[in-house]
Amino acid sequence: MKLWSFLHDITTATAIFELDYNCFSEGQLKSKEWLVEILRDVRLYEKINLGTIYVLCGWYGILPAMLFLSNFEIGCMRSFDIDPQCEAIADQVNKTYSSDNWRFKAVTQNINDINFEEHTWQCWSNKNNRMSYPIKDVPDTIINTSCEHTSPGWYYGVPSDKFVVLQSNDSFVEEGHINAVTDMDEFKAMYPMRKVFYDGSMTFDKYTRFMLMGVK
Repeated sequence: MKLWSFLHDITTATAIFELDYNCFSEGQLKSKEWLVEILRDVRLYEKINLGTIYVLCGWYGILPAMLFLSNFEIGCMRSFDIDPQCEAIADQVNKTYSSDNWRFKAVTQNINDINFEEHTWQCWSNKNNRMSYPIKDVPDTIINTSCEHTSPGWYYGVPSDKFVVLQSNDSFVEEGHINAVTDMDEFKAMYPMRKVFYDGSMTFDKYTRFMLMGVK
């Protein structure tokens, strides 16, 4: 049933919206699949409670869809992106869960404005035809797979007890890559963690992607 819902929701999104189909590129999908596979092991061995997940720079919400599909125990998931066009697309990609009392919800917001201790957000409610009442979340897990697109300032606001999953790459030539890193050592120095559960890399034709999982 989950797979059918996933395929239905994402197929409907491609029919309704004009997407940047780079979201289905080998690099995009393999990087997310890698994250899901490693997260499954780390969660098991380190007894991680994913709880409420904040996905930063979530784009079209494909990673959240893959996480839901993977049978993780998830309380709820929020996907933040500064591009307002992403909100409706991500909600449709995760329609099964956005329709379930907003167990998933995409939010248009700059990640530098998020309070990672207790965040209050609002969005338009189609059901009620108005802005929603303010909603408060306390994130347990914070994921940013687009660190090459963001300065590390948002990370300074993450409390020291949060479980964090990060990805970046060494591609400096792509548009929007304002913060790529040359290697894992530079990545670790930029995003220091109190305890690292996993660090690794995946090589593609044009770049290497790095991943860190741990407690800040």
